[in-house]
Amino acid sequence: MNEEPGPVQPQPAAAGATPAPEQEGPRHSGIVTALRETVFVVVVALVVSLLVKTFLLQAFYIPSESMEDTLQIGDRVIVSKLTPGPFELHRGDIVVFEDPGGWLDPAPPSDRGPLARALTFIGLLPEDSNEHLIKRVVGLPGDRIMCCDDQARMTVNGVPVEEPYVHPGDPASSRTFEVEVPEGRLWVMGDHRERSEDSRFHPDLEGGGTIPVDAVTGRAFTVIWPVDHWAWLGGQEDVFAEVGGTQGVR
Repeated sequence: MNEEPGPVQPQPAAAGATPAPEQEGPRHSGIVTALRETVFVVVVALVVSLLVKTFLLQAFYIPSESMEDTLQIGDRVIVSKLTPGPFELHRGDIVVFEDPGGWLDPAPPSDRGPLARALTFIGLLPEDSNEHLIKRVVGLPGDRIMCCDDQARMTVNGVPVEEPYVHPGDPASSRTFEVEVPEGRLWVMGDHRERSEDSRFHPDLEGGGTIPVDAVTGRAFTVIWPVDHWAWLGGQEDVFAEVGGTQGVR
C-alpha cells in the first residue's frame, strides 16, 4: 500500500558547514532599481541640457551697465541660438556676440571652481560673459548710419529714429560718426550710450566698428533673474519701420 509522503523536514547543517547566504529581499532590490533610474534620469537631463545650450538656448550674466535701463548689472538673460539662423535678426534686437577682436581687455582667470565650470559647460549655470558682449542691433548690412542730425537724433538710411530704450538723459551719441555697414556685418550700440564702448569706439578695427554676423551667439529674448526683473526683451522694429533697406539677416 502506498503511503502519502510526509512534509519535508529541514536537515541540520553538518558540523563546521557555512550557512547559505540569505536571498536579497524585495526592499534591497527596490533601492537598487531606484538608484539606477535616478542615475539614468540625471544623465539624460545633463545630456539634454548640453544639447539645449549647444543648439537652442543659453543663459548669460550681465556684467556691466552698458545696456541700462533695459538690463541691469547682475541680470540673467536667455539667448535664442536660432537667431540669426532659422529666424531673422532685425534692427532693435538685443544680441550676445563673441568679441570680434580688440573690444575686450584680457579676462582675468575665472574664480569659479571645477563644479561651477562643469555646470556652466553643460548649461546649468549662466556664462560669465568674459568673452562675450551684449548690445542692440542698430544697423544691418547696407545701412548708412549717421549721428547726429540738427535735432541730435541718429539717422538710419537718412531717416531719423526716436529711440525709447536709450538711457534717460543720454544723447543718441556724444560721438559723431557716419558709417555704411558692410555686407555680412552689423552695427551695434548699448542702450546706456554714455557707458557703452560699442561700434562707435572701434573705427580703426576691421569693419570700422561693425561686427560679423557670424560672431553673434544669439538674440536675448527674456530676463529670467532676479525675479523682480522678469521682462520680455521684444525687438524694437517699430523704431526702424521707416528706414527701408534690408529688413533682416539670417
